[in-house]
Amino acid sequence: MLSKTISTGIHGIDAHIIEIEVDIIKGLPNFTIVGLPDSTIRESKDRIRSAIENSGFILPPKNFIINLAPANFKKQGSNLDLPISAAILFATDQLNENPFKMPMVGELSLDGRVKPVRGIISMVISLYKNGHKQMIVPFENRFEANIIPDMKIYPISSLNEISNILEGNLPRFDGKFPSQKEIHYSDYNEIRGQENGKRAMEIAAAGHHNILLYGSPGSGKTMMAKRLVTILPELTHEQSIETTMIHSVSGKINSNSGLLKTAPFRSPHHTSSDAALVGGGTIPSVGEISLSHNGVLFMDEFVEFRTNVIQSLRQPLEENKITVARAAGSFEFPADFMLVAASNPCLCGHLFDKDIPCSCPANKVKSYFQKITGPIIDRIDMEVLINRVPYNDLATEVKSESSKDIKIRVEQAREIQNKRYKNSKTRYNSKMDTNEIEVFCKLDSSSDKILMLATKKMNLTARSFYKILKISRTIADLEGSETIQKKHLLESLTYKNLQRNYDI
Repeated sequence: MLSKTISTGIHGIDAHIIEIEVDIIKGLPNFTIVGLPDSTIRESKDRIRSAIENSGFILPPKNFIINLAPANFKKQGSNLDLPISAAILFATDQLNENPFKMPMVGELSLDGRVKPVRGIISMVISLYKNGHKQMIVPFENRFEANIIPDMKIYPISSLNEISNILEGNLPRFDGKFPSQKEIHYSDYNEIRGQENGKRAMEIAAAGHHNILLYGSPGSGKTMMAKRLVTILPELTHEQSIETTMIHSVSGKINSNSGLLKTAPFRSPHHTSSDAALVGGGTIPSVGEISLSHNGVLFMDEFVEFRTNVIQSLRQPLEENKITVARAAGSFEFPADFMLVAASNPCLCGHLFDKDIPCSCPANKVKSYFQKITGPIIDRIDMEVLINRVPYNDLATEVKSESSKDIKIRVEQAREIQNKRYKNSKTRYNSKMDTNEIEVFCKLDSSSDKILMLATKKMNLTARSFYKILKISRTIADLEGSETIQKKHLLESLTYKNLQRNYDI
């Protein structure tokens, strides 16, 4: 007897519909799975055999053949255990209701318990888009799966519950997705001094600008970077679902933690490989770049990253996506993040220190500098020199401005941008195209002359020229100014100083 069930399989961060066919054919007892299964799926026959027997059912000694359609893409993961088992039980007349009417996913343990799977949000969305209105999911995935109001979700804890669900004896899950647990971050008011650096971080947050912090060791670069998420607005509902989906597929989210509301903050170690950043594997999974989508990618000790790792940032910084090609196919992952890079200016770290002389030979300073110049630094909007904090600032008892106060201004600037780009795909000042720059970044004659002189003196590339205009627009938004004034442009020019400082 031929039996069918519907399930889904993860392909990149998206889910594809998989139709599972089970047939019993003539021949010696056997269990064959076809349709490009990976090793996890091929091993599932042993899990399925034990789960069926330990759940009170019988797996008769017959020749089973299981086909996973369509057969043109590699299937991976353990989420097909439950639908394969259900199809087998119907094919052997142990279920009264046809499981084909109810899509399902779930991994089985040997005792028949149904365990959670990765990427449940992607699976629900895919099924819903293909016209399905109900789904069986592992009990621990019930909150993740319940993100679409029109989708009926039926959680299952063990295989022996399958009959009750198919026969309509168990109610749909009606719980709401829990709110994300509050994450406690440090506050900007804990940083003494460094008002210039904190101002730069505020501008970067307001306009979604990439930023490089460079300066002496211990000057506070890492402290400022790690507090950036405290001044970023909460994710929109659309961003929240998209971000949670990416983290769910990668297994980085707890099933009961709720939708991610806070911008993600990822900080890979400088020994990380390019595959760890962009995504890798035989069937590529997301890397740190995509995990920081809608959030912050912090690369501390930026110069210490391998050259190929740094160069891998070029496409995502320009296109807000990353394409990974492997034998299994080409995968496109979202990558709209803020890059925050921190680096010492030289090997000893004291090149620009006013009190401690640099001990590096000139050729070492040059080679160190060259690693962060060129195409990558051209894609970073802001370059900020962070000097060591003077004693008077460290010893003061007066607290700096809190993250909460800074966040209010950032949110107001973001709201201005939302209204400005409401009829465009652009969301932030940093993403303006050339036409939008011409419309929203007009300068008066005196400001235009200043920018012309700066372009010649600083040898600005076209990309850097436009970035200065975008930063000026953000500074004006923070002040609620409709036009870019001279003071806004002059301040923005101070955030493009890496080349100038090294030349001096």
